[in-house]
Amino acid sequence: MAEEQADKPPAEEARSERQIVVVAGNERIEVPSVLPVLPVRDVVIYPGVTVPLAVGRRRSLAALEEASGAGGFLIVATQRDPAVEDPQPEDLHPVSSIVRVMRVIDAKRDGKQAVVVGVARNRLGEVVAHEPAIRMRIDPMADVERESAERDRLWQRVIELAHRVIDLHDDYPDEWKGFVQGVPTPGLLADLVASTLPLSPEDRLKLLEEPDPTRRLAYVASHLEREVTIAETQRALSQPSSDEEMDPKHRERLLRKRLRDIERELGEQDPAIREVEELREKLEAANLPEVARAQADRELQRLAALPQHAPDRHLIRTYVEWMIDLPWSKQTEDRLDLHAARAVLDADHHDLEKVKDRILEFLAVRKLAPTAKSPILCFVGPPGVGKTSLGRSIARALGREFARASLGGVRDEAEIRGHRRTYVGAMPGRILQSLRRAGSRNPVFLLDEIDKLGTDFRGDPSSALLEVLDPEQNTTFSDHYIEVPFDLSQVMFIATANSLATIPPALLDRMEVIELPGYTERDKLQIARRHLVPKQLEAHGLTQSEVELGDEALEHVVRDYTREAGVRNLERLIATLLRKAARRVASTRASGSEAAAPLRVDPAFVDEALGAPPHLPETAERTTQPGVVVGLAHTNHGGDILFVEATVLPGGKGLRLRLTGQLGDVMRESAEAGLSWVRANADSLGIPAERLRDAEIHLHVPAGAVPKDGPSAGVTLVTALVSALTGRRALGEVAMTGEISLRGRVLPVGGIKDKVLAASRAGIETVLLPRRNEKDLVDVPDEVRKQLAIRFVETTRDVLDAALERAAA
Repeated sequence: MAEEQADKPPAEEARSERQIVVVAGNERIEVPSVLPVLPVRDVVIYPGVTVPLAVGRRRSLAALEEASGAGGFLIVATQRDPAVEDPQPEDLHPVSSIVRVMRVIDAKRDGKQAVVVGVARNRLGEVVAHEPAIRMRIDPMADVERESAERDRLWQRVIELAHRVIDLHDDYPDEWKGFVQGVPTPGLLADLVASTLPLSPEDRLKLLEEPDPTRRLAYVASHLEREVTIAETQRALSQPSSDEEMDPKHRERLLRKRLRDIERELGEQDPAIREVEELREKLEAANLPEVARAQADRELQRLAALPQHAPDRHLIRTYVEWMIDLPWSKQTEDRLDLHAARAVLDADHHDLEKVKDRILEFLAVRKLAPTAKSPILCFVGPPGVGKTSLGRSIARALGREFARASLGGVRDEAEIRGHRRTYVGAMPGRILQSLRRAGSRNPVFLLDEIDKLGTDFRGDPSSALLEVLDPEQNTTFSDHYIEVPFDLSQVMFIATANSLATIPPALLDRMEVIELPGYTERDKLQIARRHLVPKQLEAHGLTQSEVELGDEALEHVVRDYTREAGVRNLERLIATLLRKAARRVASTRASGSEAAAPLRVDPAFVDEALGAPPHLPETAERTTQPGVVVGLAHTNHGGDILFVEATVLPGGKGLRLRLTGQLGDVMRESAEAGLSWVRANADSLGIPAERLRDAEIHLHVPAGAVPKDGPSAGVTLVTALVSALTGRRALGEVAMTGEISLRGRVLPVGGIKDKVLAASRAGIETVLLPRRNEKDLVDVPDEVRKQLAIRFVETTRDVLDAALERAAA
């Protein structure tokens, strides 16, 4: 019996499903409980409305064929993203329509034309089958009929407005009035009228989801009022009662149009006049604000008054073209689907949960409060962690245009605000230039490398950005070239920086800072597998069937060839490996022999292609001599380990501290504070007084060409001093960070996550952190916390007990 059921064709199986009674207007229709699904792009069908559909996709054709066995019924569901070519059930909008196929006609290229009529609203239910067509259980939605005075008033209002629209359009027959008047139910009237209105797919879906006819009537009435206003305006423009009763500007535009038509017929139009009129037509279509329109009109009048070969004509024309091309009123509609946005962000970037959650929060707020101001975010992190590419992904997730302005090395304020038109070669600043290229007034605008802004005699660009990035001021941003306020409040600004130290405090205060720390080894492996390797395979003309880059090889590259916080150098090394592989594959192709198996890239291939690993294990760099201690540092490139060396030179003339390694003032002061604490506690530390009296102590931090500064090396400096003076060796597997006070307290520092990740990459086993930094470990991945033994210290004594060997008895 089970085999017989499995062998049934879809049509016969559909007939075997139980029937569900569906209410369609005043009728009750029996419909199978399981129906085939026909996905459509940007089409919404209402009950009672007849719609022609072009069907050409494989599963859509299969659904149309199965409908013949289901009494001609099927489900028409709108795709969430029209770009998806082969939609799955999760790609469909949850509210759909049950329709009946009235007629099917063969079309070109194996496609079909189907005429369907809507039967009822429907919620998509359980998926029964995926092939050859998607088949799902139906959940019909009945209208919630509630008789009320408000419903009857709206019912009559929609009929009146529909009659008014028919009267205002000469191509609408009067018979339609009787048809509208005779619609039996308010819900059906709302659906029929809505199907004729120019609504967006989102608005049509919103109306399809509404089961209350009264609310649907109110929605349709508001759109009909707008259509009446448009139609009345168009009729007034095309058939004015008299020139004297018109608005003066309107009358002038009509007269100019008539003059152009006469000159065109006579062939007497002057080229200069034609140029001005063309600009005027473009200006009419640009929909400029009143202030900008008045300024552009004045410049056009100046242009019309100048001779054809006047030198100022080119300058004025360029200015007017800029005014026309700027997106004063053009903007894209946000894609407010949280699930689709999350899918886009996850597909483009691994991890970065904080940023993804912040973008989804913005979408949720925009969905609930469409007029809310856009946030101004600042992504801070080391190079190569994906700050710039994240901006592109955010734009794609929101459905917005993407604009980018690189601010690295910008020293001229005019780069932001533009040049005044009195200068030769004047033009707007980078803000308006980027908006013009984007063609939208609400793009995602990336201000790249905002921490690299400079200052010189030409002004301070960071001060010019204060107005751009202030939601209270950027509604009237003034560019020196345009000289007309431009509204930037709809732009979503995202700044990127490697460090917050060089960003002026006033500018930093206007931004919401989101830190993007470095990646762990596991993160890098995931990014390499999902993103970098497929990208580089395609870039080098290779396929996975020709080259197999194994996990062992990737782990070898990540662990022994890269110590960066990001993945930029990792991508370069993968590209190097695939270039070597491409050479071998190309040689195989040239010889005409078919490879029996794909070329396997293993650790041996990596060593041969990349040479000796540039990063030796840190244990080889540590020494067994006293006075050498491992610290942790936070740099613009992420976290790193830091070696501090101390040695005691006897025979000096009084105690003297020598510091080398290009240390900053703050780090030098930490060393002096550490030495003062050691001298004050020499007896308890077991340091003879005569050893401190005449000794010269030399503190050195290797990598002397790299500037170093900050207070977080305080505990490392003290530990190195005590180790050198007592002869107690520092434990090589222990690294530390923390500021010290003269009383021996260990104070909290910043960059904890980057420092802990650096310790993990370097093979450290134990990390000493200030007790007050315990809260910062919440951002450290669990895998790293399990790998390291993290100890919290409050005093310098705690550090010495944990970092130095015990003194000999």
